[in-house]
Amino acid sequence: MASERPLSTPLNQILPPLILGGAGFSYQHTSTPSVEQTREVVSLAFQLGVRAIDTSPYYEPSEELLGEALSHPQFTSKYDRNDYILMTKVGRVSATKSDFSPEWVRFSVARSLQRLRTDYLDVVFCHDIELVEEENVLEAIAVLNEMVEAGTIRYIGISGYPIDTLARVARRSREMYGRPLDVIQNWAQLTLQNDRLEREGLQVFREAGVSCVCSSSPLASGLLRGEGVPIAALGDWHPAPEGLRRAAHAAAVYVASQGEILARLALRYALWRAKVCSTGNVRVGTIMGGTSVAEIEENITTAVGVLGRDGETLGWNGAGREVESSNDSADVQDLELFRAVQEILGQWRNYSFSGENPATEGDVVQTKL
Repeated sequence: MASERPLSTPLNQILPPLILGGAGFSYQHTSTPSVEQTREVVSLAFQLGVRAIDTSPYYEPSEELLGEALSHPQFTSKYDRNDYILMTKVGRVSATKSDFSPEWVRFSVARSLQRLRTDYLDVVFCHDIELVEEENVLEAIAVLNEMVEAGTIRYIGISGYPIDTLARVARRSREMYGRPLDVIQNWAQLTLQNDRLEREGLQVFREAGVSCVCSSSPLASGLLRGEGVPIAALGDWHPAPEGLRRAAHAAAVYVASQGEILARLALRYALWRAKVCSTGNVRVGTIMGGTSVAEIEENITTAVGVLGRDGETLGWNGAGREVESSNDSADVQDLELFRAVQEILGQWRNYSFSGENPATEGDVVQTKL
């Protein structure tokens, strides 16, 4: 099945502002990921305007579950394959193993095509590139370039946490292959807790020729919510130290005392900043998670309030309820809560999971009540 989308169309012209994250259908985030639940979540997300999905073989068994959902007759009767963007990754194999060799990249893409039940992938990222030598990543990008020429994939990206590493590999890739990467995915750094992607990342990515950024983990992988970090079948994998967890909990308690929910507030902040940063030819899409129908419905309702709609889908030009004097202004009450949460986080604000600017583990958290 060939895509009707012109291959020359830059990704920043078609990337939507909200993307459904496939990690919610993995053992990292839920103990019992299921076909039925995935199908229900995907159907509702599309009904509410989502038109892009991001996953990875590492998010086991996300690809298989999504493939079942996307190929189900109830879904295919409403949506064609070219109606949505499907993104996956290569390289990250398990918690302790990565493989960016040409042989594995080819195998991984072929397996993803089979699992997702499609004959092309819109975006393939090299996953968590900081875990291997940069030369290995550049070698993998060469293979992905071949796949773009063959029509197997449409766009190429890299993903990871350290902004400096992502920018350096993007520059080197552009120098080696004569074209910039289409997209970079960075996690947990356009959030109420850490905004380094906005302050530093977007500029260096732009200098490397990258005009599309996917900001994932707007809740810092579940840190910014009242329930605390997710603990599922794979146990407690979250990198936040205990002091940061206490600070996040204190922030959740304060926000609740003001009649709001931290997760909802944090999502509004991330979407607002991504929208503000999407200027000119640069687009910042937010990858939003969710493991249940109720969670997805609440998250997308929150997103609509910030992003508005373009027709039936979530779009860049809609005006949401958070608008004050312009489409880039957050609600005054939200601004006050944003500042309060960041004050509670104190020295843990902008704490980096990669070890940059660490706070002190014993910092005392003062709860604002």
